[in-house]
Amino acid sequence: MSTELNAPAIDLSSLEKAIHISSQIQPHGLLLVLQEPELNIVQVSSNAADIFGISLAEILQKNLEDLLDPFQVEKIRSGLKEENLEYINPAKIWIRKKGDEYSIFDGIFHRNADGFLILELEPALSQDNIPFLSFYHLARASINQLQATSNLRDFCQIIVEEVRKVTGFDRVMLYKFDEDGHGSVIAEQKLASMEPYLGLHYPESDIPKPARKLFSSNWIRLIPDAYAQSVEILPAINSTTQRPLDLTFSILRSASGCHLEYLHNMGVGASLTISLTKDGKLWGLIACHHQSPKYVSYELRKACEFLGRVIFAEISTREETEDYDYRMQLTYIQSALVEYMSQAENFIDGLVKHQPNLLSLASAQGAAVYFGDNCTKIGETPKEEDLNYLVQWLKNNLQDEVFYTDSLPQIYPDAERFKNVASGMLAIQISKRNYVMWFRPEVIQTVNWGGDPNKAFAATETDGNVRLSPRKSFELWKETVSLTSLPWKQVEIKAALELRKAIVNIVLRQADELAQLAQDLERSNAELKKFAYVASHDLQEPLNQVANYVQLLEMRYQEQLGEDAKEFINFAVEGVSLMQTLIDDVLAYSKVDLQGVEFQLTDAATALNRALNNLRGRSLETGAVITHDELPTVIADNTQLMQLFQNLIGNAIKFRSDKPPQIHIGASRLEDAWLFSVKDNGIGIEPQFSDRIFVIFQRLHTRDEYAGTGMGLAICKKIVECHRGRIWVESELDKGATFYFTIPVGGRELERRNGRKAQNNILSRGQ
Repeated sequence: MSTELNAPAIDLSSLEKAIHISSQIQPHGLLLVLQEPELNIVQVSSNAADIFGISLAEILQKNLEDLLDPFQVEKIRSGLKEENLEYINPAKIWIRKKGDEYSIFDGIFHRNADGFLILELEPALSQDNIPFLSFYHLARASINQLQATSNLRDFCQIIVEEVRKVTGFDRVMLYKFDEDGHGSVIAEQKLASMEPYLGLHYPESDIPKPARKLFSSNWIRLIPDAYAQSVEILPAINSTTQRPLDLTFSILRSASGCHLEYLHNMGVGASLTISLTKDGKLWGLIACHHQSPKYVSYELRKACEFLGRVIFAEISTREETEDYDYRMQLTYIQSALVEYMSQAENFIDGLVKHQPNLLSLASAQGAAVYFGDNCTKIGETPKEEDLNYLVQWLKNNLQDEVFYTDSLPQIYPDAERFKNVASGMLAIQISKRNYVMWFRPEVIQTVNWGGDPNKAFAATETDGNVRLSPRKSFELWKETVSLTSLPWKQVEIKAALELRKAIVNIVLRQADELAQLAQDLERSNAELKKFAYVASHDLQEPLNQVANYVQLLEMRYQEQLGEDAKEFINFAVEGVSLMQTLIDDVLAYSKVDLQGVEFQLTDAATALNRALNNLRGRSLETGAVITHDELPTVIADNTQLMQLFQNLIGNAIKFRSDKPPQIHIGASRLEDAWLFSVKDNGIGIEPQFSDRIFVIFQRLHTRDEYAGTGMGLAICKKIVECHRGRIWVESELDKGATFYFTIPVGGRELERRNGRKAQNNILSRGQ
């Protein structure tokens, strides 16, 4: 019974993973498995009986000396002492048939992973090797052509032309693997009557990973007759290993049934495959196809292998040269950026305000630097709102120092909204909440597949055995790829990581400089506060003396003073009083951030009630109606919070309109802070003065209109900033005013701990 299986449910690698373990070989040669040092024959291909003229049972009871003459065996034993068996491959083997009649074979030795010596024999078409000088001139002519061109495609075309010239195959293709595992034909030379495959892409499943591993192990692979019936290796199970023979390095190993059917579907009668590897990884293949069976001698195969290696070495060198040139260009850009960052007050300015800039480092069309709460953009980027969400996604999903994709919408669906600027993204993490991102736009392209890649194979089950069948159609199948950018090159990713190290070092250095500056400022501020405190107290005594003596003059000489004199005395007393008030306010201002202040859990309602008690007289006098929301508990200084409420509510009462003051204190929770508001129905403020009113000694009205020193809101601002919050006003003239201020949920101390934690994160990531 045969049933068709759902192809996507099949694990192709598991079905193909044992293709190197086999009990069959191709019939054009024969195989002997020998156990050293006696060279006893422990396994043999079933066609050996016809060659040696004795039964398989007899062969399995002999050693190699029983089958070959002593001269040949002695020569073989001498060669087997070499570390590299390639020195004796191929060895010409004469096997007596009848009388003086011999069959001549090319003998190829190798040892498998289980330690058995395997001798494979192929018919020798000629007793002579290919003349060395002839092959040298062929290779030299090919290299001369390569040196005359600089285009990689032209290089590859020369390879396939030369290989076809040497081998005479109907079609020779150069097949290059992409980074995604798929492959494409980048060069082809063929009979004019054959269907072209040049430019077609083929899915990864056409050459699965186990097959690629074998191609990496064997540089050359021949199937001279794709329709030939395989011959068995007997016994099928090795008596020592208790499993079929490991034929990883075998030249005769029979191809898998799926691969043979694949060749049949392409109309291929014989194939020769030359592996091209780079840095231990399979870079591509030279695939030779013939419409009828075709045998290629071992010498000619090795010549093709050598030719492929020599010419491919030229390609690798040219690729590395191009890669090196680009890497050097990126290194120059990186050095320039580091210099710009080092000289700038803000390292971000060094990344975006010069040429070359951040975009140049990764050939990107847009970039963004997220640092702290600020986002700096350059070039074409998503909107800031989209960037905010993207950064949140990175925080939750980025585990490594770098992230890159050429199809962001596939893993972050919201990115489809801005695919025209950011289908591709490269991001580096400076710390958990600081990132540098590069963006590339969507590049819509058409991929020409050699058949539908979604139907590359089918699987059927017959009596419990699963059988893979390759596709039967190789007609052109087109696919339009969207939501994809140009891919990021490894040199660009590496350059981004190097930039990350430089940024971390600069940020740490600037943090160290800021810490030193903060220490200097703290020392300076402490001295200034001490000076203000002492000076204020020292000023109080002479001012009191001035006020007392002026008032004494008025009392003693009241009858002798005229009206002008009395008025002048009143001016002097008022001036002294104002000066004393100013001194008191300066003292209050200087005390706001004294280190003795303790931040602790503080009920905002308690602080508000204390402020309202202090303002009770003025409230009753003006008929003020003061209401408030339910207020939270915050981490703050109780006295300073009371003073903050008192100053803001006092101002609302002072700058009232003709109507009785209506004042409301509100509170609402933000993401990481509490937002307080003090809203009134007073005279309001013109918007252009909304910043000026928080500056020390700044006034919008004369003292005749409204008493005061202009210090109240400056003190409020300093209190809020001491708590690491913000304060601002929203108002229009004659429409009242609403003062807003924030208090962080964790308070100042928590913010400091977070700062230390962030710095530690940067330090740990920089190591």
